[in-house]
Amino acid sequence: MSLQFAGIGAILLVAMAFPVIILFVSRLLSPKRSAKYKYTTYECGLETQGDTWIQFKTSYFMYALLFVAFDVETVFLYPWAVKFKVLGTFAFVEMFIFIAILILGFWYAWKEGALEWM
Repeated sequence: MSLQFAGIGAILLVAMAFPVIILFVSRLLSPKRSAKYKYTTYECGLETQGDTWIQFKTSYFMYALLFVAFDVETVFLYPWAVKFKVLGTFAFVEMFIFIAILILGFWYAWKEGALEWM
C-alpha cells in the first residue's frame, strides 16, 4: 500500500523543492547593485503627476469578489453538466442547492446596496 503512495510523495517533494530552487537560482543570478532609478515611480512610461497613492472605491473589490464567486460556480458547473446523466437525481438536487445559495448571496448583496456604483 505504501508503494502506491510513493508517486504522490515524489510529486509532493518536487512541488515543495521547485519553488525553493527557483528562488535560490534567482538570487544567485540577479544583479547585486541597486540603481537609483529602480525605486522611482513608473507609470506607463511617464513620470507620475500628483499624489501616486490613491484609494480605490470598495465597490471595485465587491464586483471582483462577485466575479470570482460566479467564476468558481462555473468551474463547478462544467464537470457536473458533462456527467449529468450519470450522476442522477441526487447530484441535481445538490447542484440546485449550490446555485440557490449563490443566488441568495447575490440577492443579499444587491439588497444591501453593495452593487451600487455611486
